[in-house]
Amino acid sequence: MLAPYAAGLALLVFAPAAATVALAFTEWDAISPPRWVGLANLRELWGHEPFHKALTNSLVFAAVAVPARLALALGLALLLHRPGRRVGLARTVALLPTAVPEVAYGLLWLWLFNPLAGPVNRALTVGGGNGLTAWGALPPQWLTMPTPARAAIIIMSVFTVGELFVLLLAARRVLPAEVYELAAVEGAGRWQVFRRVTLPLVAPVLGLLALRDTVLSFQVSFTPALVVTDGGPPQGATTYLSLFVYRTGFEYLRHGFAAAATVVVLLLTAAAVAAQWWLLGRYRSRYVP
Repeated sequence: MLAPYAAGLALLVFAPAAATVALAFTEWDAISPPRWVGLANLRELWGHEPFHKALTNSLVFAAVAVPARLALALGLALLLHRPGRRVGLARTVALLPTAVPEVAYGLLWLWLFNPLAGPVNRALTVGGGNGLTAWGALPPQWLTMPTPARAAIIIMSVFTVGELFVLLLAARRVLPAEVYELAAVEGAGRWQVFRRVTLPLVAPVLGLLALRDTVLSFQVSFTPALVVTDGGPPQGATTYLSLFVYRTGFEYLRHGFAAAATVVVLLLTAAAVAAQWWLLGRYRSRYVP
């Protein structure tokens, strides 16, 4: 019964991964035959400034976006887990950004973050004068300055938490009601209930979702960076590893060099997953009977 899935996994995942690793040790422009260069691509990556910038951008994105996405999804799950009026509508609204095609979603945010006429900056200047915000500062120059552009990409990713929200909503709804009744009898407040009851019980699910989202963080930044900021501004400010690999391979036709960068992404992902899996194991051995 597992044979179809195993065959698909082998053909669509393991075989391309093996081909990419092999290609990382070659120089290939997709026209002439691949030429074996050994570790030359990896040595070049070591001193390649655009790769360093893309690596830093990706690590910062993962470090900020993953916790923010998990926190928002958990907050929505705790807010909307009880049946009530319009709760179903609110859950649908939380899911909608995930259902929008990525390119259309990026173009929508391109309009929202327009520094001159975008709704975001118009809202920020309400209560201010002469184009200033209510606290007397200029509104962020989204998509035209490096730091606001990176923040814009993170904000775009934070709203696409539909899958995380659904999984955490399911995890919250299956928690035993008796535990909360006991906490109410003992006079625990909302913060105490969250910290002592809810968070420990959903922590294993949060850990697994953190693993998943860390892996996806190296991929989900591709479309926003390509469609909204084009990797800038200036050049490279929002170039992440996924966009770096795409441009190196398909625009500059250095497929071997792009494959070497992909191998580095694979190793970073494996290291991040191993670290989080170790932390999850420590938690389970300490708190789970």
